[in-house]
Amino acid sequence: MKSGIIGLPQVGKSSLFKILTKAHVDAAAYAKANLGVAKVPDERLDKLSALYSPKKTVHASIEYVDVAAVGEEALKEAAYANTLRNVDSLIHVVRAFENPAVAHVGEIDPLRDIKNVEFDLMVSDLGQIEKRMERLERDLKRGKAPELVREHEVLVRAKAWLEAEKPLREMEITPDQEKAIRGFMFLSQKPILYVLNISESSDLGKDLDAAVEKFNLKEVASRPGAGATAICGKVEAELAEMSDADAADFLSSYQLTESGLARLIRKTYELLGLISFFTVGEDECRAWTIRRGWRAVEAAGAIHSDLEKHFIRAETIHWDQLLEAGSEANARGKGTLRLEGKDYVVRDGDVMHIRHSG
Repeated sequence: MKSGIIGLPQVGKSSLFKILTKAHVDAAAYAKANLGVAKVPDERLDKLSALYSPKKTVHASIEYVDVAAVGEEALKEAAYANTLRNVDSLIHVVRAFENPAVAHVGEIDPLRDIKNVEFDLMVSDLGQIEKRMERLERDLKRGKAPELVREHEVLVRAKAWLEAEKPLREMEITPDQEKAIRGFMFLSQKPILYVLNISESSDLGKDLDAAVEKFNLKEVASRPGAGATAICGKVEAELAEMSDADAADFLSSYQLTESGLARLIRKTYELLGLISFFTVGEDECRAWTIRRGWRAVEAAGAIHSDLEKHFIRAETIHWDQLLEAGSEANARGKGTLRLEGKDYVVRDGDVMHIRHSG
């Protein structure tokens, strides 16, 4: 899974990227995108690992791409736009902190900034559609191939939608229509998570919880394919330099139980409809990321294509039931460790052993 981090200048997006990925970023080196990988924090996996004491514990990961400040001119550059077209989702960092030392054009207004960036994304998509439609219309004059007719119909509708200043993620389309335009990788069609970067305060826990409503993002965040959360970049930067024990104490001093980054990653999973299941053992405990609603046979394929091909059954138990039982043997005796077939819909937090004939 890959997410692109976007935002206007001086909002804290590159700082967020560095905190998430622990990557060293040269502030002057923005000729190309910065890439980094972040480990997905998961207390469930940590507890399972403590039970098994494996040789290796492998958390799920997210790849992040950090690009220069977004805007109409930047989006005209093919390399810039293509980098964003190749991500699964967008994280739009929005400034909500007050700091006279950090320049900002006009008043702090997150909703205005969101609308301006969204408009630029839609203009980029509209330009792409107009160019394609010119070629399509020439081709259709030579002969009405069914696939070209379908593509043209969807693009006509998408063009009208964008001209009404509505992002494509809010336009309902059928699976066949989605297939017809999938190759365009439209920017305004991508799921987007708005991340408010708020000021530090003595009551940070409450301020983070209230931020989305305070800055009037509740409505835009409730739209299809959108979501919102808040972080305090200044506090997250301090947390990133601490040991786990010190970080826990630091968080509790702000009445927080988790970092803003953990909340951000969880919100990204929710936005994309992703869940985690686990494989455990003395050699390795690992988290695997799949789509919500996947069947056991598809989850097996996330581990290895051969497991999907030769799938027989999945020994399954929810992570908390396994911890409560203390071992798989105990769980089997209690009847909480069960065998499921290929059509079993995997739940978030399932622990699975795949039985196969390969």
